[in-house]
Amino acid sequence: MLCAGRSAGWKRSWLSLGGSLLLALVGGLTAVGCGDDGSSNGANNGSGGAGASGGAGGEGGEGGVGASGGGGAGGAGGEEPVETVPPSGSELIRVNQVGYLPAAAKVATVVAAADKPHAWELVDAAGTVVDSGATRVVGDDAASGEHVHTIDFSDFTTVGEGYKLRVGTVSSHPFDVSPTLYSQMKYDALAYFYHNRSGIEILEQYVGPDHARPAGHKPDEAPCADGIGCTYTLDVTGGWYDAGDHGKYVVNGGISAWTLLNQYERFVALGSTAGDFGDGKLKIPESANEIPDLLDEARWEIDFMLKMQVPQGETNAGMVHHKIHDLAWTGLPLAPHEDTQPRFLRPVSTAATLNLAATAAQAARIWKELDPAFSAKCLEAATRAWTAAKANPKVTLPNEGMVAGGGAYGDSNLDDEFYWAAAELFLTTGDAAYKTELAASDYSKELIGVDGTFSAMTWGQVDGLGAISLAVVEAQHAAAEREAARTQLIAIADKYLEAVATEGYRVPFTVGAGGYPWGSNSFVLNNMLVLALAHDFTGEQKYFDGVASGADYLLGRNPMDKSYVSGYGENPLENPHHRFWAAQVDPEYPSAPPGAVSGGPNSGLEDEVAQEALDETAERAKCAPQRCYLDDIGAWSVNEITINWNGPFAWTVAWLDEKAKTAQ
Repeated sequence: MLCAGRSAGWKRSWLSLGGSLLLALVGGLTAVGCGDDGSSNGANNGSGGAGASGGAGGEGGEGGVGASGGGGAGGAGGEEPVETVPPSGSELIRVNQVGYLPAAAKVATVVAAADKPHAWELVDAAGTVVDSGATRVVGDDAASGEHVHTIDFSDFTTVGEGYKLRVGTVSSHPFDVSPTLYSQMKYDALAYFYHNRSGIEILEQYVGPDHARPAGHKPDEAPCADGIGCTYTLDVTGGWYDAGDHGKYVVNGGISAWTLLNQYERFVALGSTAGDFGDGKLKIPESANEIPDLLDEARWEIDFMLKMQVPQGETNAGMVHHKIHDLAWTGLPLAPHEDTQPRFLRPVSTAATLNLAATAAQAARIWKELDPAFSAKCLEAATRAWTAAKANPKVTLPNEGMVAGGGAYGDSNLDDEFYWAAAELFLTTGDAAYKTELAASDYSKELIGVDGTFSAMTWGQVDGLGAISLAVVEAQHAAAEREAARTQLIAIADKYLEAVATEGYRVPFTVGAGGYPWGSNSFVLNNMLVLALAHDFTGEQKYFDGVASGADYLLGRNPMDKSYVSGYGENPLENPHHRFWAAQVDPEYPSAPPGAVSGGPNSGLEDEVAQEALDETAERAKCAPQRCYLDDIGAWSVNEITINWNGPFAWTVAWLDEKAKTAQ
């Protein structure tokens, strides 16, 4: 029987005797009682009624921790005792290695073979027991391939450093309980984008001496590749390098820029900490230009995307080139300014064109008062792109497979891009034609995230982006669409909470038929973003807890005992696949700065380094989905870093920081 109340956590019962604490045992059972959720339980635990059937009373509150009897002020109405068994000593405790927010759920996962609970303790930095209870047996967990228990200590809210959980003689990594866990992380996550800018010198005053470097690809003047139907050269200097390579891709750039712009729009409409990203808050050259720094960073990519549009007077005018990258793959290590490969524009595509239509329309409304000229430029480009896409609705990139020099980013299902672009253009203009387009879309009835895929959005599935913009932006002409989108997103968030409740590591994601996908951590992050918005819309604690649970997984509560974020946790990401952050290969190059997030476990194991290390084959990976991972620079299929993964990471940790502070 679980305790009633918010945490459903077990509490061990203690007897005060001569200044020492003794565990009350009856017939080999640990006496465990349940207090009301904090009301008059002393330090949320109570301290009275420790006897198994009444016993000595203490100073606990009503319904305190007495096991079953009426002894003392804390013994009334206790729950039945919980049978615990001694641990073997081989248990493993997985925690968020950074820490837990006082106002959110706090859950650890224990790898343990037993089918009955173990007793656990929470100790502070001095080794004093400050909380205790019994684990909850989850059992076999498909995603990790482990038999697991959980520890729920959500009722413990005392701020402090160096806490550890203990099961028998086994202890967890130390962690903090603090409302400021994410206060610096949110800036480090956004700094990723400045570090990976193309076409500009990365200055020591912003990144320190180790990560400063000359400008790469300045200028980035690219002719059309052979056989793609054009003969011009475009200057596409700027933008962000996509991932570990030096390619720049409009499709992936679209969702990445949108995420930063949506973070800003959410701050304005629903948040309270927009000032944290105002002018002068980030370490970037544009500080002190009277524009919020978050927007300055996003504009670096928007400007690049605008340059990828086919000029007026050319064949396919208004369409957008899918990508630009090197002629051949380069090796590691390699700083951007050391890259001498020829670079070419790849063909235009409807997907890239609609990515520009959507993000440029979004930018147009955001900069309308901040920079009217830039706003007008964006809206003109967005409407040209929309018109071109409607005239060319099925132009897809040729099937390149693993094309030399860059990623494919092929996308042949374009209904979601049309929905997204129509949503952004409708919000910005109020034009009835876009409203009609939205109403005719199947995505207005059901988003893809409802069907059990557990992918809120990816670069190739962007209907969620349109729905989120409709749900967030306070446009009077879109009031009905706003309420409908919010209802859709809340329903999807509830699906993610169902996953949290059943997953051994309480992650808002679940295993599909093929295991975990490439970039699985980004699926977790984007699902966290939807959960965060559900909390914004409803104020319900369960969604806040769901977001925090996703962060716990990413920061160490996972079967790899790994913080997938560089610079954070006892066992952080160290060797991402990146050409410049390549100290593992050559110590003359830097390691990753704090705030980069790895793509994480991937059942496909497409690279040879991961295959060899895990003794698997690409055709049939045998590792449990959450264990198909290796922190190695050569393991690009499991350990690359990209702009579209750091985008939702920056969004969600900023959200957590805001909620932690406003909950105080």
